[in-house]
Amino acid sequence: MTVGWILGMLVVVAILIGGAGLGWWVVLRPLDAWVWGTRRALVKAGLKKVIVESPAGPQTVFVGGSGPLLVLLHGAGDQAGTWVHVAPSLAKNHSLIIPDLAGHGDSAPATGPIHTADVFAGLEAVLSSQAQGRGMTLVGNSLGAWMAMVLATRHPDWVERVVAVNGGPLKGSNPDVSLLPSSREEARKTMAQLRDPASPALPDKVLDNLVRRTRTGALARFAATAASMEDWVLSEAQLRSLHMPVRLIWGVSDGLMPMAYAQRMVAVLPDVQLVPIERCGHVPQQEAPERFMAALRQVMEVAAEPVVQS
Repeated sequence: MTVGWILGMLVVVAILIGGAGLGWWVVLRPLDAWVWGTRRALVKAGLKKVIVESPAGPQTVFVGGSGPLLVLLHGAGDQAGTWVHVAPSLAKNHSLIIPDLAGHGDSAPATGPIHTADVFAGLEAVLSSQAQGRGMTLVGNSLGAWMAMVLATRHPDWVERVVAVNGGPLKGSNPDVSLLPSSREEARKTMAQLRDPASPALPDKVLDNLVRRTRTGALARFAATAASMEDWVLSEAQLRSLHMPVRLIWGVSDGLMPMAYAQRMVAVLPDVQLVPIERCGHVPQQEAPERFMAALRQVMEVAAEPVVQS
């Protein structure tokens, strides 16, 4: 996420919610306010919020736009609003499906552990309901990339193309990156490993809010089910069976999922292309949205559209 964009969004949020009594929310919980603002921005961009029933419970999904079907999948601990920088531009030429994955955002389960099986079941139900038999391109960041590739192995007739953004279904993420920081300094170190060193530092209040969110948030609830994730890891042989185009967009500065991880997938996927993004980390659609969009246009071979920054 870009600091300038966060601050701009917080100003907008403060104006929208109004009242001195709510000002503390923006000041003390800026990340929560930012999340709220991104979701509102998706609606203001013309996307409709829809509820889909699933085995994991009701799932929330934002849909809209016109053209070939494009599905945007966020990472663990994130939510549909992560795509707010790029969704308005993409909606000009694509029909978008942007779900909150199970246990994230407004999607069930609202409490308790989040199992990978629930994430996949929720996604499967959303796409069955909203795609209505149309072929789709899946663009997934981190956990979203993992689920996109699992879906491609289980429903190859649904998927025309997979774009994995700093994520995948193989073992091998960096265990030294602490995704559940317990203090401001730990959060600062975590974000330094997830973002490029040249990116502006996040304000202390954002880091403090991050610590509070990770204690009981979706990321902690998902991490609590680590023992059951093994069944959802794919083998290299399974990746070799993916014959649709798979494109990898990779923030080179990512300390969690380094370039070596991407190269392992390049070595086994039959139809693959790797597009690195220099000076960018784990979440390119937030940290470097213009360069992410350029990479996405390259792998999808679509005409350029301006990126919405605010």
